[in-house]
Amino acid sequence: MAKAKTVFFCSHCGYESVKWLGKCPACNEWNTFIEEVVDTGNAKDKNEWTQYNIKNNSTETTKNSKSQLLKDIQGGEEYRILTTDPELNRVLGGGIVAGSIILVAGEPGIGKSTLFLQNVLKLNQIKSLYISGEESASQIKMRADRLSIKNDNFYLLTETSTQAIFKEIKNIQPNLVIVDSIQTMESNLLEASPGSISQIRETAAEFQRFAKETGTPVFLIGHITKEGSIAGPKILEHMVDVVLQFEGDRHYSYRILRTFKNRFGNTSELGIYEMSGAGMRAVTNPSEILITEKDEPLSGSAITASMEGQRPLLVEVQALVTPSVYGTPQRTVSGFDLRRLQLLLAVLEKRGGFQYGSKDVFVNIAGGMKVEDPSIDLAVICALLSSYEDVPIPSSICFAGEVGLNGEIRAVNRIEQRISEAEKLGFEKIIVSKYNRKSFNIKKFSIEIIMLGKVEEVYKYFF
Repeated sequence: MAKAKTVFFCSHCGYESVKWLGKCPACNEWNTFIEEVVDTGNAKDKNEWTQYNIKNNSTETTKNSKSQLLKDIQGGEEYRILTTDPELNRVLGGGIVAGSIILVAGEPGIGKSTLFLQNVLKLNQIKSLYISGEESASQIKMRADRLSIKNDNFYLLTETSTQAIFKEIKNIQPNLVIVDSIQTMESNLLEASPGSISQIRETAAEFQRFAKETGTPVFLIGHITKEGSIAGPKILEHMVDVVLQFEGDRHYSYRILRTFKNRFGNTSELGIYEMSGAGMRAVTNPSEILITEKDEPLSGSAITASMEGQRPLLVEVQALVTPSVYGTPQRTVSGFDLRRLQLLLAVLEKRGGFQYGSKDVFVNIAGGMKVEDPSIDLAVICALLSSYEDVPIPSSICFAGEVGLNGEIRAVNRIEQRISEAEKLGFEKIIVSKYNRKSFNIKKFSIEIIMLGKVEEVYKYFF
């Protein structure tokens, strides 16, 4: 009987070693190596799945194993499958590219399976195969009934063995494959358990070879760890063409689909969805839902014109400044960087003379959004000043500017798109940096544009 082969893997980055190591030489983490059985000596050929002779059914191109001159290669746009979801099309760079392999990760219960099940069901003209390794066929049928979408070209397979999956793919010849999830798949070529580093790497490699050699797009739905990273080896993210992260707060109905890697489009795009009883609804104008409706003006609130990828968003910033009851003042944020808040408070104390050192400061981004755009600085400053003075800022004014350490209001990019979005939503005034003066033509807009250069000027304008 052949001897079993065991290998040690780093559970943090997937580094492989023939012996146990205390410290991983790749990621420098300690005590992360685990032993896995990768071969018992009875494994078959690594390319066993190719015996199924799966034909290319998504594109007419064939794989060329010979080297070619770059000038002789025919260029052009990739063939894409357009879905009925405009948010997903935007995040993918214009649609699903033939032969691409896409990894989608997110918290459990966030709605990954629901999102892609409803998008696949709406593609009536595309023969699709949904492979589930976590749920039974009756569970998926119940979810499809709740979505109330009919599709005669939708096939469902509940299987975890990749060898059995590729046999079924040969019979069905699908144009699109969804794998839910990659952590439940197992290959007979390895003796390790499903979800182990070696199994995730091998099964993902098999689906990658299938996608590239047949031109069939493949979606891999994945799990994430408690630290928020994608479960499995880091090489999993290198093997795929697109990495998407589906995130959101359980206390809000909104979900965000972010792009972390995209070989066919922009990595700064994102899509916004709203969870409802009928599935995920694409939010085409998120600015309206991210601005809280109020009967009367309240202090500590300011609207900022931020950018998420290529899309302008108007987001409400809320701040609360109160005297500190305890000895150490609190600094609490939601949807904003805590270190950035401490920097802005230091600017207000140094340049404006405001005593925030004895105050509790709370900052919240309305709607459960997480904003990283530096143009939100000016709105945070104004919200803090409004709460400090207990004077409300008119709801018809919005802001777009970055604040520097010297108290100057710095210019931001894509200022024309921000102004156009504010004008479209009915704002009367927008305050921007005077250093943005050369970036746009002020005569193009009917909204009043106020250009300021210092935080002190903003304070004098409002208070």
